[in-house]
Amino acid sequence: MQSFDDVSTILRAAAQPLGAVTVPVAAAAGHVLAGDVTARLDAPRTAVSVMDGYAVRAVDLPGPFRLVGTAPAGTAEALSLSPGEAVRIFTGAPLPAGADRVLVQEIVSAEDGQARLVGQLGDDPFIRAQGSDFAAGAVLLHAGEAIDHRNIVLLAASDRAAVRVWRRPRVAIIATGDELAEPGTALETPGALPESVTLGVAALASSWGAAVIERRILRDDPALIAATGAELAALCDVLVIIGGASVGDRDFARHVVPQGGYSPLFEKAAIRPGRPIWAAKGGPGQYVLGLPGNPTSALVTARLFLAPLLHALGGGDYAAALDWVEAPLARPLPPAGGREHFARGIIEGGRAIPFDDQRSSAQATLARASVLIRQAAGSAAQPAGSSLPCLRL
Repeated sequence: MQSFDDVSTILRAAAQPLGAVTVPVAAAAGHVLAGDVTARLDAPRTAVSVMDGYAVRAVDLPGPFRLVGTAPAGTAEALSLSPGEAVRIFTGAPLPAGADRVLVQEIVSAEDGQARLVGQLGDDPFIRAQGSDFAAGAVLLHAGEAIDHRNIVLLAASDRAAVRVWRRPRVAIIATGDELAEPGTALETPGALPESVTLGVAALASSWGAAVIERRILRDDPALIAATGAELAALCDVLVIIGGASVGDRDFARHVVPQGGYSPLFEKAAIRPGRPIWAAKGGPGQYVLGLPGNPTSALVTARLFLAPLLHALGGGDYAAALDWVEAPLARPLPPAGGREHFARGIIEGGRAIPFDDQRSSAQATLARASVLIRQAAGSAAQPAGSSLPCLRL
């Protein structure tokens, strides 16, 4: 069996971005930029008012002023001020030529074509200078940045209708087991178990930038597994097979690997939970990843191996998906045993709290966990206060 670090090195070397595509900005969220993004225009395009009020020349203060026009936001009309004049202006409207001050409407009385200062004048001119947010040609976002709800605003503000990104990996998920049933149907079938893991893995894959295109539950039938594997492998970039990877008489997961053109990347890992994880690679952009069938084992290994694989295929940095942070233990951990242990727990007050229940089948405990606490293989019991690497689950 290979160590976690060895397996990670193998996957990292095998994972290359799937190719760049151009997508509309409206559909760009969740992608990774394939190139820098520059601004097509200044923001704001000209000096604008930040308040509703009256645009004036500071040299003419304290007034009074003759009202000579109105400037709403979005106007293309070129207004200008002569000595002693003012323009009624609204938030976001371009400043008239010659104006260098906006008097907020609360301190101005306007009637009979004149504007008079009736309140106290402060220091703020209430003007946003042209290009004060960003200038045309400025690099706003860099290649390799993930597009989220925040920077998609900046993409649109740069006046770009489309953007060059790395293609999101397409994922198909198969779970095997005669005992598995879709949630909501298991109670009516003696011996059936609700199939929960594919749903969790699909949600994790989506959160790491993948497009989940298929999710299927199969009987323990080698021919069916092989046929379905071949079908889905032709449609996706990463085929995830859950369960059936141990050494029992009915562990048929390896039948999912399409015949011809696929070679193993690794078989089993010296980790707990999740030893029966395995992977194979076909041609460019073709991967099969086998996860254990127990819910906790599947989700832990998906976070450790599937998440960084998907992140790298989508143009991100493999290592960035494994951002370990040291935290002191709030309670002791027992000895790790012969395999590296990834204990489930939470972070409270900057301290890692491992759960007492570390069974690979414990779904209620899994739902409460927020971090994985990494404990080296063969390490002795770790007392409270020991600092260990933690990974957001």
